[in-house]
Amino acid sequence: MNGREGRLVVAIDGPSGVGKSTVAKGLAVASGAKYLNTGSMYRVAALQVLREGVDPADHDATAEVSARLSATGRVALGTEPDDDRVWLDGEEVSAELRGDAVTTVVSAVAASPKLREQLVAIQRSLIAAHDRIVVEGRDIGSVVAPDADVKVFLTASPAARADRRAAQNQELRVGGDRTQVLEDLERRDAYDSSREASPFRQVEGALLLDTSELSAQEAIERLAGVLKERRLI
Repeated sequence: MNGREGRLVVAIDGPSGVGKSTVAKGLAVASGAKYLNTGSMYRVAALQVLREGVDPADHDATAEVSARLSATGRVALGTEPDDDRVWLDGEEVSAELRGDAVTTVVSAVAASPKLREQLVAIQRSLIAAHDRIVVEGRDIGSVVAPDADVKVFLTASPAARADRRAAQNQELRVGGDRTQVLEDLERRDAYDSSREASPFRQVEGALLLDTSELSAQEAIERLAGVLKERRLI
């Protein structure tokens, strides 16, 4: 096994609905690694912003909310591929994080430069705390872990993304129908790509994988194959 003396950091970026979470978890299992969903961190911040009645577009105010959460240890985030539940003040909020209310405001909340700076610092500390970890998000390869051993950018057609997210929402009994999901995806893509702080983009050198016609298992196997070719697993 090569890499940095057995250490492994895999950065997986991509928009919603491309299968990031399923693929990242599967790859973590295949490579004997931990798993970190950075999107959940922004969603839990967005949830607390809503609970406190703070304007999601007020960057300073949302950063203050996030700082209080971080300083008091009120958030617990699972890093096991088979248990990535999120807890806020002792309450499991995993399903609520995927609901309409949070989904509507999370891009605005995540656009706060100060808030992003806070959460990126936490994400980097979590990565450093584990020898092997697969990290998913929208700015992992570009900002959070630019020195990752492997960088992956997942993509898929808008239709495939909407179908997957709508099916996920139905399973979790949250969110809207396919039409609403597609509108939400397009809105968030535009917002995240144009934000001033850490705009969403594919970084140079990242492995591009279109999952439109791939099952989750096929995508996992392709990426595991890349790690094996590079003697990282």
